[in-house]
Amino acid sequence: MVQTLIAVTGTLAAAILTQLVAARTARRATLRADQLAAVTGLASALADHRRTMWCLMDARLAGRPDDEIAQRTADTHTTRAAITGPAMQVRVLLPAAVAAAAQAAIADTYEIRDALDAADLAARREAALAAAERCSDTAADHLQHAH
Repeated sequence: MVQTLIAVTGTLAAAILTQLVAARTARRATLRADQLAAVTGLASALADHRRTMWCLMDARLAGRPDDEIAQRTADTHTTRAAITGPAMQVRVLLPAAVAAAAQAAIADTYEIRDALDAADLAARREAALAAAERCSDTAADHLQHAH
């Protein structure tokens, strides 16, 4: 009787432990998927905003018509707003180093709007691209080494 009780208790304990490990593994997989989605969403939003900012500033610097500038400005408002959600997800779901790299990439992208001439515009775009690349590298490092 005692042996049966021990066997049943051992079987139940093994089943509970297996379930706990499976649940923990599933939570980690879900978190990792959410982190990857946040990073890729931010990278995409930053790329869109860099492009629309480039188009706006290029049009401004070239002295294009006001209606074209107005449309390009509206486009930048849309792409800038699209950064907010993924930026918040990165901030909440990923470590501080990744969030800091993301914030730097966002700031450098926003600074495109302050370009003074075509050369400055190109330099600011390159700085924003480099910051986005650093953010991606930091996120990739975290995701590859997270347990």
